[in-house]
Amino acid sequence: MSAKPKTTPAFTLSTMSLVLIPVVVGINYIGKLFAQTLKLPLWLDSIGTILAAFLNGPIVGAIAGLINNLIYGLTVDTMSFVYAITSVAIGLVSGVVGINYIGRGVLPMLGIGLLVGIAAALVSTPLNVIFWGGQTGNVWGDALFAALRKGGFPLWGASFLDEFVVDIPDKVATVIVAWLIFKGLPKRLTRLFRRGASA
Repeated sequence: MSAKPKTTPAFTLSTMSLVLIPVVVGINYIGKLFAQTLKLPLWLDSIGTILAAFLNGPIVGAIAGLINNLIYGLTVDTMSFVYAITSVAIGLVSGVVGINYIGRGVLPMLGIGLLVGIAAALVSTPLNVIFWGGQTGNVWGDALFAALRKGGFPLWGASFLDEFVVDIPDKVATVIVAWLIFKGLPKRLTRLFRRGASA
């Protein structure tokens, strides 16, 4: 039996992409507001980004993440502009990896969540050091940061772990939620997006 050929990630926009982007940006925006209002230990601001990447490829995911940060920066918190590059990375990684594993069950989704979380932490850590002295602005991660720094831990290592302990559970949860939404959509609709993604 021959192995199933791998799907090539999309690097083009389609008409379906233009329909999808505003919807997933709205999902991101609401998720982030919800997490900030309730002071949750998660961000919840990438569900739409990852859903877009699963549906329509990495470029659409990256664009959705970028637009969300720009809108949130204009309307709620200007620091959101700084982390637009993190949202782009999340869209790219989830789209490139997810396109070949979206139909393979929950375990690959956990792996994708881990990869996306690591990518987000790596991109965000330098931004945290430059703009926040190493902190993330999340009370849970920043408590760890303060404890590590008090114990003499290096700034960059403490900052990475601050980001890491928030990003890993957040991105794993976010990928699972995006995957469940994907699975709940009508197959005819997801095929339309996927055809656009592989065009």
